[in-house]
Amino acid sequence: METNLSKAIDITNDTARYDESVKELLADKQVLARILKYSVEEFAELSLDEIIKSISEPDIAGIRVEPGMTNLGKVEKQSEEDFVPGEGKNIYDIRFVAYLGTEMIKFLINVEAQKSTKHYDLGYHLDNRIIFYLSRMISAQKEIEFFNSDYDNIKAVRSIWICMDSNADEDSINRIRFVQENVYGKMMELANLDKVQGIIIRLRQKENVESSKNYLIAMLEELLKKGDKEKKKKNLSSNFGLIMTEETIRRIDHMCNLSDLIVEQGIEQGIEQGNVLHLIGQVCKKMKKGKTVTEIAEDLEEPAQKIEQIYKAALKYNANEKEKDKIYAELN
Repeated sequence: METNLSKAIDITNDTARYDESVKELLADKQVLARILKYSVEEFAELSLDEIIKSISEPDIAGIRVEPGMTNLGKVEKQSEEDFVPGEGKNIYDIRFVAYLGTEMIKFLINVEAQKSTKHYDLGYHLDNRIIFYLSRMISAQKEIEFFNSDYDNIKAVRSIWICMDSNADEDSINRIRFVQENVYGKMMELANLDKVQGIIIRLRQKENVESSKNYLIAMLEELLKKGDKEKKKKNLSSNFGLIMTEETIRRIDHMCNLSDLIVEQGIEQGIEQGNVLHLIGQVCKKMKKGKTVTEIAEDLEEPAQKIEQIYKAALKYNANEKEKDKIYAELN
C-alpha cells in the first residue's frame, strides 16, 4: 500500500512544481506588461514595448511579506515599529518595480496567482489578505524609499491577484482603493489616495467556455489553461501578440509538461484507488464469512501480506463494506 502514498506524494510534489511554473510564466515581462496595461490605469496609455522597458527584473516567490523581511538585505538595521511578533511567514509570488513617464514615477507591483477566492476554502476573506499585502508594501518602504517622517516619498503600490476559480459568467476585473467622502463642510484636496490599490482578475475555472470579451482575461485564460502547448503558443502569438522568444517558449513548455504529468498521475492514482477499494470490498465479504487471511489471499490470488494489511484495517470497522473509504484511508 506504500505505493499509493508514494504516488500521492509524487502528485503533490509535481503540483508544487506546476504552481511554480505558473508563477514563472506570469513573470514573463510580455505577460506582466499586458497585466499592467489592461488593469492598472496609469499604464493604460503606454505601448507594451514602453511598459516592458519600464519593468525591473521580477523576483519570483523570493520576498517574504512579514515585517522586517520585505526590505531584508537593503538596509543594515530593521525598524522596531516594523516588527509584529508571532506573525506568520508569507512570500510574494511575483514582485517588481515599474517606472512611469519621463518623471520616472516609481510603482511597486506585486502579482499573486490564487487558486481559490472562496473564504470557506481559504479560511479567510481574500480582500482582507489583499489589504494586508498592500499594508506591508507600504510599511516596508520605510528606511528604503523614505526616511523618518518624509511620507511624501512613499511610492505607489499595486497588488494584483489572478484568481482561477470563477464560474462561466464571473470573469471580471475588480479594483480596491481608497475613496474620499465628504461628510461635512468643504471638500479637501487629497491628491495621494490613489497610491494604494488592489486588483482582482477573475479567470474561469472551466476550460471549454467561450473566450472572454475582456482582452486581458482572454489572454490569461489561454496562457494558463491545460491543453496542447503548440496550439497554445500559436494562439498566444496570433491572437495576443506575444513574441515566442526562447525563454517564453521554455516557460510555456515547462508548465504544459508538468500539467500533462499531473493529469497522467492523477488518472493512474484514480485507477489504483478504484482497484484497491474493490479489493477491500471483497475482503470484507469474506471476513464476514469467517475466512482467515491465508484463505482470503488464496481465494483472491493476492499476496498474503497485502491481504493482511487490509484485514487489520477492516477489523477496526467490523469488516463493514460500507466503510471501505475509511479502510482505504487507514492503508495510506
